[in-house]
Amino acid sequence: MMEKLKYINKNRPYKMPADLQRAVFSTPKAKAVWQDITSLARNEWICWVISGKKAGARYIRIKKALSKLTGGMRRP
Repeated sequence: MMEKLKYINKNRPYKMPADLQRAVFSTPKAKAVWQDITSLARNEWICWVISGKKAGARYIRIKKALSKLTGGMRRP
């Protein structure tokens, strides 16, 4: 029997988690890039962060996202 595949609707915007929001908006360079990128790019960052299920993985992804946003990277 075939299993149902779960698809992520890429057109649906995700709500920015509080921990990611605090991190981005407390880092001026990351905040500037965040405000400059498209809503689709923001959604990709959010999806990437929340796809880490364990707290440790999520923390690491937020740190990496800050580093990459600060460096000017617009998509994960």
